[in-house]
Amino acid sequence: MTAEYQLSLDLVDPDNTNERAKGLLGDAKSNLGFVPNMYAGMANAPGLLDTYLHGYKLFREESGFEPAEQEVVFLTISYDNGCHYCMAAHSMIADKASGVPEAVTEAIRAGKPIADEKLAALAGFTRRMVNTGGKPANADVRAFLNAGYSERHILEIILAIAVKTLSNYSNHVFHTPVDEVFAAYKWSPADARAA
Repeated sequence: MTAEYQLSLDLVDPDNTNERAKGLLGDAKSNLGFVPNMYAGMANAPGLLDTYLHGYKLFREESGFEPAEQEVVFLTISYDNGCHYCMAAHSMIADKASGVPEAVTEAIRAGKPIADEKLAALAGFTRRMVNTGGKPANADVRAFLNAGYSERHILEIILAIAVKTLSNYSNHVFHTPVDEVFAAYKWSPADARAA
């Protein structure tokens, strides 16, 4: 789902921009082998891209979630925010890098229940945090903790929501084109409704 309004700003050319954006995009190219369109859009406001990259790295490195759990969190947030770009990117990462069972990724992409009880509890709590503006009920927290997570994990989900809000909302107003590397995982809210 993209915004009705589309920014008129161009995606930033890493070779023709200010030093701050050039450094951020150069690091991305070194780490990933390419500059994702999302990063090139966000680089119009280098502080936005820098904040996103910093928070994303901290969540990946320090959240205490396993890679598959991290991807479930990111996919759930991106699904609820209707972000076509992040759903494609994180579906590919789930499949190729994070070890998320295909059935779990497909359930999230289709808005259907997840069979794995622990990952279902993680996705469900993440969804409650997104949809209540960070105001879970006591029963929501108890179910999350009973699934084997901790109160610290609640704070890490808040970090993930902040990070994905930056990227999802940027993609909405940019109508960010999905990179070729993620093309096999394209997604739209209409696809989920049809599943």
